[in-house]
Amino acid sequence: MERNGHPAAGQQAAHGEPAPEREPARQREPAIDLVRFTCLLLVVAAHCLMVNPVLHKDGTVTTRNTLMDQSWFDPVGWVFMIVPLFFVLGGETGLQSWRRLRARGGNGFDFAQIRLLRLVRPAMALLAMMWGGLWAALLLGVDPRVIQLMTTGAAMPLWFLAAYLTAQLSIPVMSRLHGRAPMLTLAVLVVLIIAVDSLRGALPILAFINMIFVWCAVQQLGFLRADGFFDNRGRTWLVGAIASSNVILGLVTGVGVYPGNMVVNLNPPNLCLLLLAISQTASLQLLRNGIDAVAKVRWVQMVIAVAGRRSMTVYLWHLPVLVALSGLLLLTDISLPPDDAADWWWDRIPVFFAVIAVLLPVVWIFGRLENRPTAASHARGPSRVAVVTAAVVVFVPVADAAFNGLTLALLGGGAACFALAVLLLGRVPTPVLPPLEENVPEPSTEIRATLPESGLRANLES
Repeated sequence: MERNGHPAAGQQAAHGEPAPEREPARQREPAIDLVRFTCLLLVVAAHCLMVNPVLHKDGTVTTRNTLMDQSWFDPVGWVFMIVPLFFVLGGETGLQSWRRLRARGGNGFDFAQIRLLRLVRPAMALLAMMWGGLWAALLLGVDPRVIQLMTTGAAMPLWFLAAYLTAQLSIPVMSRLHGRAPMLTLAVLVVLIIAVDSLRGALPILAFINMIFVWCAVQQLGFLRADGFFDNRGRTWLVGAIASSNVILGLVTGVGVYPGNMVVNLNPPNLCLLLLAISQTASLQLLRNGIDAVAKVRWVQMVIAVAGRRSMTVYLWHLPVLVALSGLLLLTDISLPPDDAADWWWDRIPVFFAVIAVLLPVVWIFGRLENRPTAASHARGPSRVAVVTAAVVVFVPVADAAFNGLTLALLGGGAACFALAVLLLGRVPTPVLPPLEENVPEPSTEIRATLPESGLRANLES
């Protein structure tokens, strides 16, 4: 059995994929962790520039998205819309994780169980705390309209959880298709994306199908990275990929086929996000050596080693924290500058650091829910029915929120559904290790590790 994330040839054939030739171990790039951490900081900073609640004389509160109201935002959004890059990197690490699990005797249901647990547990805590906190505010006399506004704004990151979880759960199936025909698989997904985009005007509900097609296509770029596809491309090819994807993006937005605002294109996603993903993936490869050098600096490694294990907790909690701080600020006598003044933009700097300061204890308390679940000795995992049921239980409230909007009641129902899913998923089973290769003696005193493999960092499986 190989230790580099690729299953043995016999296991590949057993799962219906062609057996790849043996190749040197492909190590995890330090740049991946650094890029993820940087992207996360950019997301937090961008939301600090967007959230702007306004208290009116009649006691009502409205909110403006100040950043999106700027005339210069559309072109800048092309550069800073880094959500596709999250899915590219998630596809790369997810494929490596799936291959390691298969090599240790796991199957698709084991993979789904681990992925669900790692993503649902942090979200369960968030929904429960938001539901309790907002109910307390309602009982203390806060206007129900303000409660609804805070509910809608603070829970915006949940769409990402739904999209990311959908893409991750598809990895076992998409990996099989990728193993047989990687380029054909990507091409079919592109055709499906364009078909859905073409019909969304007549049937708007169809647009949400691209939550699957777009993010699975972007994830396939991560598969290609994991297999070294971009390693074999020269600078000219990479620059050409960046230029051509942006030229096409400029054409389809310039003629009005798609909006030029990438935030508008984000939910539900469309072809623009895939074009951005191609450009970002090629850019990442082009800048790989420089990013790698920074990522190997000791203090950078120390920061990322801590923050990387809690990235999902930071993502889920940063917007509720920002909304809560903004709401509390309205209750003080502090004079807030209008958002069309320069002082408002300068005030975003202390707001950003205030959010980070509040996030630190939140991450310390709830971050452990993000730890990768491990197997107890001789633990038996849940049945396949339980795993499928847990997935359905998770997606029902998420789909309801996507189509009908998030309410206080749905927050409580979502927290209950997520808790039920965690109970259904139960323990992580101990994987069945494949037999050792011939002529390799088995140490009599060695204790074999179960999931996760000894020495792997927690965020390696993200």
